[in-house]
Amino acid sequence: MTIREHESRAEGWSKYFGFAKLIELGDSAAMRILVACDKFKGSLSAVEACEAVRDGLKAGGMEAEFDLCPIADGGEGFAEGMVSALQGEWVECGAVDALGRKVKARYGLCRVGEDDVAVMEMAESAGMWRIGPGERDIMRSTTAGVGQMIRHAAKVSEVDRILLGLGGSATNDGGVGMAAALGITFRDSKGWELEPIPAEMEKVADMAEAGRIGLPRIEVACDVDSPLLGGAGATAVFGPQKGAGPEEVERLEKFLEALVETTMGEDFAGRHGAGAAGGLGFGLLRFAGAELRSGFEMMAEYLELEERMRGVDVVITGEGSLDAQSLSGKGPVGLARMAREAKATVVGIAGKVSPEVRGSGLFDELGSLESFELPLEESMRRGAELLRMKGQHLAGLLKKDAVS
Repeated sequence: MTIREHESRAEGWSKYFGFAKLIELGDSAAMRILVACDKFKGSLSAVEACEAVRDGLKAGGMEAEFDLCPIADGGEGFAEGMVSALQGEWVECGAVDALGRKVKARYGLCRVGEDDVAVMEMAESAGMWRIGPGERDIMRSTTAGVGQMIRHAAKVSEVDRILLGLGGSATNDGGVGMAAALGITFRDSKGWELEPIPAEMEKVADMAEAGRIGLPRIEVACDVDSPLLGGAGATAVFGPQKGAGPEEVERLEKFLEALVETTMGEDFAGRHGAGAAGGLGFGLLRFAGAELRSGFEMMAEYLELEERMRGVDVVITGEGSLDAQSLSGKGPVGLARMAREAKATVVGIAGKVSPEVRGSGLFDELGSLESFELPLEESMRRGAELLRMKGQHLAGLLKKDAVS
């Protein structure tokens, strides 16, 4: 049966597009719909996903009041989603990537109440996406670029607050590169200043903080629970994913142990999230006085999600994959829980939806792009088109005349 034939009857649509049942809410023109999608990784940004769903709903005849709110939970796409939702502007600054090569980085400037707020991601400078597979060198990788971005926001943009998303890192330096860019120095037992990379910092014996610049309040969006050290820590869990072999994993763990001892950072090393982004969570706590927060809670606060849900009839959310990991509190699931408390109908759309999510009871409707039965590569390439089709079909389910 062709797509057009499926579209000819609601029963066929429901089977083809993967939604479970029809919804009857009344006059579509009187509806308020919040579209709040996360990114579809490798396919669409959060902004593009929201726009595609909205465009599909409109093409399907929905005349509702739409509120688009791209979301992110602290990982890649955090800055873009927040800056778009807060109607900020982008600022460029010089930085270095994880291998110390000069790059142009950007962060967002937003006005929140009376404060100027910078919104940035560590991956913008020190992310894996900037490093080719054959270039990885975990022992020489640095978060210096992150420190340069923070420094620019503090000294040039003179912001009141910095919101920083962790995720997608190519580093395992415990944040020492970032700290050095902010003015902190590290020395060996003979008093020689060390280059702030793991290969050199194995010899760390002293730290001087007097040169650190003044910093605004820094809030870190972090949904990784790992401590800095040990079997569940930064190196053991994430080091091999960044190219660290067994010998390098051992060296990195010893370096981080020495760093914690030298900086008297034991209290910070054991905190949830200290191991995020190769220990940058620890570095931000210890060297920048930052606060680690749930990425979803931070986003919900700054985007005023609770307020935006008041009086909303339908909340549509989604991301590339709604799975067991999503249920730990990632953006779309956190949003679904809020929507249920607000008594709104909750619709989830994803590239794929796991049985755990389908059985969670959090969503009134769930749709998966897998129902198009396309190869993964094609589905990702045509992500916007497929989401528009999902939105168009959903319009037929939401409008009263589709089921009358």
